[in-house]
Amino acid sequence: MADLETIARLTAAGVGRALHAGGVCPVALAEYCLAKAEGDHAPHAFITITRQRALAQAQEAKARIAAGRPASALDGVPVAIKDLIDLEGEVTTAASDLYRNAPPAGADAPCAAALDRAGMVFLGKTNLTEFAFSGLGLNPHYGTPHNPHDPMTPRAPGGSSSGSAVAVAAGIVPCAIGSDTGGSVRVPSAFNGLVGYKSSEGRIDKSAVAPLSVTLDTIGPLARSVEDCVLLDMAMRDAATSSVPRRDASDLRAFVPETYVLDDLDEAVATNFERALDALAQAGATIERGPCPIFDEIVAVTAEHGGLSAAESYHSYRGHLESPDVSRIDRRVVARMMPGKTMSAHSLLTIQQTRTRLRAALAELLDGRLMLMPTTPNIAPEIAPLEADDAVFSHMNLRGLRNTLMGNFLNTPGVAMPTGTDANGMPTSILLSGNAQDDDTVLGFAFAVERALAPR
Repeated sequence: MADLETIARLTAAGVGRALHAGGVCPVALAEYCLAKAEGDHAPHAFITITRQRALAQAQEAKARIAAGRPASALDGVPVAIKDLIDLEGEVTTAASDLYRNAPPAGADAPCAAALDRAGMVFLGKTNLTEFAFSGLGLNPHYGTPHNPHDPMTPRAPGGSSSGSAVAVAAGIVPCAIGSDTGGSVRVPSAFNGLVGYKSSEGRIDKSAVAPLSVTLDTIGPLARSVEDCVLLDMAMRDAATSSVPRRDASDLRAFVPETYVLDDLDEAVATNFERALDALAQAGATIERGPCPIFDEIVAVTAEHGGLSAAESYHSYRGHLESPDVSRIDRRVVARMMPGKTMSAHSLLTIQQTRTRLRAALAELLDGRLMLMPTTPNIAPEIAPLEADDAVFSHMNLRGLRNTLMGNFLNTPGVAMPTGTDANGMPTSILLSGNAQDDDTVLGFAFAVERALAPR
């Protein structure tokens, strides 16, 4: 039987293959991962450990596998669930002190129920930015999980799916589920050297998930490979077979927008991005560059009218924001929600109509191509300056989300993939995106990008 640590460090797909080949017992693996989750391996990554449910699920997986009838390719594979997704019998805190003692959920959210049907083993519910409203991952109520790539200096995990990213990067689980409203899957994936998939709006059911923006919220996986993301996407949609074709780099036509998203890059981000483009070109991809005035329009309309996330989060949490409860909410989250109070109907309609118009403009600009850009312009920043100065926090938060926000405005599906590290081992990342609802094409070509970048 293989070493449990070796198995736990595999991709989710690799873990599934090892389990189904009899290389390891699902119960033994669950016990091993639970011990890491419950220990000090990654402090603050989890809010709740679901030990009893995990072991019950692992026992059921063991029986199915022994009978030769695994529920899916991920049967028996451990997974962590972001704590804004309902799990039956567990409190959904949304990482807010206000919900710490809320009544437990009466049922699994549909996306979690689908993972349960696929046979996955739920280790627990992971930490996040309160109400999922930040790209840095800091949390004053449940602690901030530290980025495991820098053992000396505490660095931001990325948000809002901070605990999900750290749980995977620290080797506790091979995969985790997060949500993405402005970059909350892709940014923590970038900061932690993971593969993260932001789905198109509506592709994965987000019922029974605590909202940030009911329009922009999407569900997606954080994992160790594109294959993992495809399998998790299938599982959450109850898809029996994959509709994602594995594409070759020689068939990839990619557009690199030179407007906005290439400004002010950290040196390692810029260097590794260009090397990634070179590797793709050597593998046969066609790389084209040019301006993208669509991004300038997004920046302008947001500056003039505000953002949907502010308006919709204020609407969702108005009862707390306009009561004494507000003193118990992270001040940085309050500062981002409150502008939604004064947004006009004119501004909301302008944003919605602009989204529709610019999605069509993007499809015309791309003309069958996909987009490539750095996922984030920077590596994970140090935590201490962020905690010491709210102005620094705000600047770094907006900087980290800068590129990914374009995709949420345009409803582009995207896959963030590692491109290497800086001199100190901090990860950098590339983002492959496409037109709204063209998830299968993006995921199919993500396989090709991953292969081309594999030596890195």
